[in-house]
Amino acid sequence: MTQRDVIADITAEAADFEGLVAGIDEAAWALPTPAPGWSVAHQVGHLAFIFRLAGAAAAEPQVFKAMVERASGDFDAAVNASLESYLGDPPEVLLNRWRDERDTAIKALAAVPADQVVPWLVRPLPPAVLCCAGMMELFAHGQDIADALGVTRTRTDRLWFVAWFVTLVWDFGYQARGLSTPDVQFRYELTAPSGALWTFGPEDAGQRITGPAEDFCLLATRRRHRDDLAVTAVGAEADQWLDIAQAYRGAAGDGRRPGQFTA
Repeated sequence: MTQRDVIADITAEAADFEGLVAGIDEAAWALPTPAPGWSVAHQVGHLAFIFRLAGAAAAEPQVFKAMVERASGDFDAAVNASLESYLGDPPEVLLNRWRDERDTAIKALAAVPADQVVPWLVRPLPPAVLCCAGMMELFAHGQDIADALGVTRTRTDRLWFVAWFVTLVWDFGYQARGLSTPDVQFRYELTAPSGALWTFGPEDAGQRITGPAEDFCLLATRRRHRDDLAVTAVGAEADQWLDIAQAYRGAAGDGRRPGQFTA
């Protein structure tokens, strides 16, 4: 995959995300989502802030550094506090702010040469990987909104970038829980929305994870419980990973309950 591909895909994925909320009424913006305490508006405001960070990282590294330094000590709390600057806006204003932050970030990331890195929260990242992180955020928070609105999302093979990102940050779940990261390698064999087979990791790895790519991404973003997904593991470490998989930094949160979305 090339940077041009990921720029095209994050642009398309962001447009699909916007389609979830463009045209819904004001009452729908206030609907609670499965994330405790977060409405649809919270989800959009959060994404606007994340894309603002990404745009600053790519185009204005010193501004990004200052933003992160102001949040030093408790970044999760700072992210949540940032929502206050968005939630006072009427829905149409908030939607326009999201569009602006999205467009600015994608344009800035597209302008960074593929062989360079941009600063990010833990370590500098190539622009393509930061785009993948953005796609993971769109996937996760878009699912929360879809659940709140009672709609089913149509997945495409753009999901490759989310699945790949999950395999890059496979150790986040251990770190979030203060567990030692095992000295093992995983083999992932995932079925794409198109029916294609995506594979990651050594072919001869003893620890194996298989299943639909969408289920794999729902698991790692903690938007569905493993009991409700068709993801399976071979090996003790792989089986444990299904319990703690997490594609984002910080606290794991409560995730979702078994059977919460099986209707």
